Amino acid sequence: MSLKESSNRDGFTSKFGILAAAAGSAIGLGNIWRFPYVVGESGGGAFLLVYLSFVLLLGIPVMLSEFVIGRKSKRNTFGAFKKIAPGTLWPVIGVMGIVAAFVILAFYSTIAGWTLHYVYLSITNGFQGRDTAELTLMFEMFQTSTVLPVIWQLIFISLTAVIILSGVKKGIEKYSKILMPFLLLLLIALSVRSVTLPGSLDGLVFLFKPDFSKLSSSVILGALGQAFFSLSIGMGALITYSSYFPAKTNLSNTAFEVSIADVIIAILAGIAIFPAMFSLGMQPEMGGAGLIFMVLPNVFLQIPGGYIVSIAFFILLAIAALTSSISIMEVVVAFLVEEFNMVRRHATAITAIAAATVGLFCTLSWGALENVTLGGRNIFDVLDFTASNVLLPLGGLLIVIFVGWYMKFTEVKDEMSNQGALMLKFLGLFRFLVRFIAPVAIAIIFLNAIGILRV
Repeated sequence: MSLKESSNRDGFTSKFGILAAAAGSAIGLGNIWRFPYVVGESGGGAFLLVYLSFVLLLGIPVMLSEFVIGRKSKRNTFGAFKKIAPGTLWPVIGVMGIVAAFVILAFYSTIAGWTLHYVYLSITNGFQGRDTAELTLMFEMFQTSTVLPVIWQLIFISLTAVIILSGVKKGIEKYSKILMPFLLLLLIALSVRSVTLPGSLDGLVFLFKPDFSKLSSSVILGALGQAFFSLSIGMGALITYSSYFPAKTNLSNTAFEVSIADVIIAILAGIAIFPAMFSLGMQPEMGGAGLIFMVLPNVFLQIPGGYIVSIAFFILLAIAALTSSISIMEVVVAFLVEEFNMVRRHATAITAIAAATVGLFCTLSWGALENVTLGGRNIFDVLDFTASNVLLPLGGLLIVIFVGWYMKFTEVKDEMSNQGALMLKFLGLFRFLVRFIAPVAIAIIFLNAIGILRV
């Protein structure tokens, strides 16, 4: 298949489809299991205020920068820079994005596979009669086994590939319009159930009561990093998705709506989790995988209707993982289709097989390959660190420099205003943030992440 002209290129067809797909890209497992815990441990409402400020001042401008690049070029993340800045080194940003997307897809599929396993355990009542210690042992035995985690990882990669195989309109948009409303409804239902439990108020206090004494410099930097990473910025997913946006799409509104949706989902996740825990007198002593796979199943066992709640929660996790992995895989597939003239099914198959192969090493990082380490990190942690702390912040930094300093201001203005059809009230502020504030903020995140700057 030869490279199509923009007019014949597959793309999104509705505003809701655009919002669902872009929000699905931003909303992932981190929103459900990490963000609520960080909020509670970092000052509750005080952290939320700082985080929201960074989303507005950093997250939205960087996201909007990716939207400008993607829709203007109508190309994949590598082709976008090659088209806008031909004969320069700027396409290296696209290469970094593609590498980051592939690496993230590989290790992300490991955790996503765990969520599918726990959907199965919930349906088959596999938590029944087990306390937290037994649930912890059960998770550790599963995590360190050789066969079962790999099977679930392959199933997850296959589900992602099936959706990608159908294209943008019939695959990504169609399934995003189904999965994202379902995710929201599940979260609302779980939140309502959680706050109606006796003693649930303490959980809400844990989440939302402002405690400004906890706002240290490291916490503020954590809020800055969370605002950046939680929006899927820096790896080309939003450049790729926005390349499918119609010309009439309001980029500014879309960036704002996606960012707010991301925050709302994360907050709802906290409302769904912590009031239930506090209702049962359980303190959230751990975050991440420990909280999700070891503690919460015990919580579900003890609340009325816990069987249904358990199924709904782990389906919710699986959906969040799937909508993110779709956008990540599309970065690589779009690159192969447009730069190497591959048909989509071949590009999808190659990407899925390659990601599954690398992902296999990640999945076995706690089992057969636990002794394979680099700098004290297992294979999973090495890939996670490389993507999260090097590739993504560097990609984001170069993107805002590209939009703020390389692209002509008139080009950016024309793209954001839909060639003058829209009024731009905050264009001057956007330009200032992208040229001066965002580069400095992202540089601080990057230097802190790699250990050069300690706050």
